[in-house]
Amino acid sequence: MCGIVGLHLRDPALYPRLGRLLESMLCQVVERGPDSAGVAVYGDRRRCPEGHAAVSVLDAPPDLAARLPDALVTAAGDTTVVAAPLSVDALVDAVRAAAPDVTVVGSGTDLTVYKGTGHPRALAATYDLASAEGWQGLAHTRMATESAVTPEGCHPFSVGPDQCLVHNGSFANHATIRRDLRRDGVVFDSENDSEVGARFVASRLAQGEDLDKALRLLCERFDGFYTLLVTSADGFAVVRDAIACKPAIIAETTGWVAMASEFRALAELPGIEDARIYEPEPEKVYAWVR
Repeated sequence: MCGIVGLHLRDPALYPRLGRLLESMLCQVVERGPDSAGVAVYGDRRRCPEGHAAVSVLDAPPDLAARLPDALVTAAGDTTVVAAPLSVDALVDAVRAAAPDVTVVGSGTDLTVYKGTGHPRALAATYDLASAEGWQGLAHTRMATESAVTPEGCHPFSVGPDQCLVHNGSFANHATIRRDLRRDGVVFDSENDSEVGARFVASRLAQGEDLDKALRLLCERFDGFYTLLVTSADGFAVVRDAIACKPAIIAETTGWVAMASEFRALAELPGIEDARIYEPEPEKVYAWVR
């Protein structure tokens, strides 16, 4: 059992409230995943300035800022975020050259990712989630079933530029698909089954497919129980398995689209009384583009 929440803002007037709204949603799914929590924020220019890339890493050395004197380096619990006016690939290479033992857990020009173990409410404060601004965000609270309780096993899995995937459920055939992806040269950071899903989606997007097509292919290849929320540089998508036993609810207004594992996570959103609220159907991809 895990908790998922996500918010895709259509109304720019709400951008300054993204973090506060997302924190409120996250705190309503704490008991679904008390082991750890992760967050992704899109469009917060204080965390990833315009013209910069941002790279989120685990296991950063204490002197990382000194090793990267031209970068903005910010620690938030287990996660350290490095931002610099470079391309994403150039910044990832620079970070790995300066600190070879780090694990990269997020990268992009519009995205900041935080992951860590502990109580989700405490982690939201550690990430200063309430102050986040932007146009899109997601969060996940984890109750571990397939791998250890570590920051690496925490969601979201962000394995492509400006991409994130969070998962509630388990993939039964993840080992087979992991072997297939490894034969294609894909490298994994953890033994988590959800990372296999994220690597699969990233590989399809890298081949030029859109979120809708990538998730329909995932439904064809993966066995198991899952509700997935996947975000990209311009999109937000939800899909469930054929049985749809993992809870999910979607709400839409003219100002926003929201998804959550629990109804109550939506209760404080502005205009919820006028929202169109529905449960996503099995194996149907619901996608929105900015």
